[in-house]
Amino acid sequence: MKTVLKKLKLMSLCLGLTFIIQSCGQKEKGSADESKKESITVNEKPEYFLLRPEAEKAYGYSHAVKIGNTIKISGAVSFDDQGKPAAKGDLAQQMKNCYSDLDKILKHYNCTFDDVIMENIFTTNMPLFLEVSGYRKEIYKKNFPTGSWLGVKALAFPELMIEIELEVYKPQ
Repeated sequence: MKTVLKKLKLMSLCLGLTFIIQSCGQKEKGSADESKKESITVNEKPEYFLLRPEAEKAYGYSHAVKIGNTIKISGAVSFDDQGKPAAKGDLAQQMKNCYSDLDKILKHYNCTFDDVIMENIFTTNMPLFLEVSGYRKEIYKKNFPTGSWLGVKALAFPELMIEIELEVYKPQ
């Protein structure tokens, strides 16, 4: 009986050690895979783009940043070439101005609106935006991206009624 108990204890110990060794090996393999993924992300150098360099430097932002296959585009607003609000009081025209600027940024990165995966729209007048939002069908010809429409109290300048930000994915 003592011999049987000793053999059972020895078998249990062996099974436990085997399990521990396999677990450690899997953790090391997982860690290696994670560090490989991390090194790919960490080694990507951001590419910054300024649409209106003087205005963007003055206000303290970059209009777009590309890292790998992803491009984040700051909210476009209806600005003239000097970085001043344009189309005051005309939400439809402000929206068209936003999409015009966004198109310039997309073209800089050899992208189109078909590459947009997320669009967030901020507006100070949601009922009016809903009336003119059909214009987006002219922008997104294949599929609409994910995103949100948010009614806000104010934007950076009181004349601004809409701001549109994008996230883009462009496979290599």
